[in-house]
Amino acid sequence: MKNISKDFSIIDKGLTVDGTISSKGKLLIKGTVKGTLLGENVIIAKEGTVSADTKAASMTIGGTFEGTIRASDELIILSTGKCSGKVICKDFVVEAGGILNAEVNCITEQDAKDGKGMLAPVSNS
Repeated sequence: MKNISKDFSIIDKGLTVDGTISSKGKLLIKGTVKGTLLGENVIIAKEGTVSADTKAASMTIGGTFEGTIRASDELIILSTGKCSGKVICKDFVVEAGGILNAEVNCITEQDAKDGKGMLAPVSNS
């Protein structure tokens, strides 16, 4: 696993961000994000909503996600999570109760290291 920063950021309830977010370390989303999201360890809390093209090393969904996820290490959908769109990841877990309505492509560890599948153009069709 890559060296992940110890930085910690929060997009709190009531805050909506529309645009591009680039974050090092952990990013906890309790509010709403629309646009593009680049991060190391992204966590969408139960009350969080994300509609974005997302690239992260690790992503955990406890709230609602719609869009494209490229997770080079892991994607976890918690029992409260809802994910729709397109998913490209190495390791993938959906807890009982979690909802997944997405096209899913799992890549090998070597593909993740080489960046294969991680830079494919986004298509919302």
